Amino acid sequence: MTEFFTTPPAVYILHENETWIPPLAAALDAAGVEHREWRLDTGSIDLGTEPPQGVFWSRLSASAHTRGHEVAKESSRAVLRWLESWGRRVVNGSRVVELEVSKAAQYAALRAAGFDVPHTIAVFGTADLKRRARQLPTPFITKHNQGGKGLGVRRFDTVDEFDRYVDGPEYEVPVDGITLLQEYVVTREPFVTRAEFVGGEFVYAVKVDTSAGSFELCPAEACAVPGATAPSLFTERTDLDASTPFIAELGRFLAAQGVEVAGVEFFETADGRLIPYDINTNTNYSPDVEAVTSRSASAAVATFLGGELASRYQAVTT
Repeated sequence: MTEFFTTPPAVYILHENETWIPPLAAALDAAGVEHREWRLDTGSIDLGTEPPQGVFWSRLSASAHTRGHEVAKESSRAVLRWLESWGRRVVNGSRVVELEVSKAAQYAALRAAGFDVPHTIAVFGTADLKRRARQLPTPFITKHNQGGKGLGVRRFDTVDEFDRYVDGPEYEVPVDGITLLQEYVVTREPFVTRAEFVGGEFVYAVKVDTSAGSFELCPAEACAVPGATAPSLFTERTDLDASTPFIAELGRFLAAQGVEVAGVEFFETADGRLIPYDINTNTNYSPDVEAVTSRSASAAVATFLGGELASRYQAVTT
């Protein structure tokens, strides 16, 4: 990374997936914020050398291994700890990485904070899968502890069906060896909600249509199916704002965890439960929502990061 060391202070976007960067880079450009990309899946650092001056935004994704970037998670841990050891301003730092790569850690933190979370059993390896599955009512779902993109998410209506899956060729081995068995939550209506936070502030909430039964809910343009013409699955929810009690509770939780940029997905059930089930600290934004909302999340990110840079260095604009 020595090419960075003589450059002016900037916002550094630490990531491993370039397809998610363009709308964020465009927002930073529009705000006049100097920025550079720092790939987490390649390169090297001298641990005894001082990092460049700037603000460092971690966008590590738990699904990095699905893109052939298995090293990104460990390099992220190393790079963020190194930056923090030098006192650099890191957004979504090393503590947040541990939430991003473990849904079990997310549920533990949410439960400890008083949230209703899905009944979940974490199974290490495969030997205990069938026995533990019989401790949940049917239907139930599986998911990978470390992942995204709906990795390992399947619904099972009977334990016999699950047994055949575990013994068969379609069984998906989690990258960290941890399979989550989880209650199947029935929502009041066929949608989930994704609440976006930037710099500790609520930006907007997105209604995600789940009527087709998909578990792949990535909102980024790069996740769209090529040639798709169906209506967008993502629309803004205007009935929620920062004063909504549940939204305010989520904001306080994220602040306590040191999470500064995130999208939190939650269920609303027929019997009145509000259940957060996924914290996306590398959150992406739906272009359909961004095109119509009165407050762009990408612009909020640019304003927040630009403000952090300006508060530490005089020259921040190009």
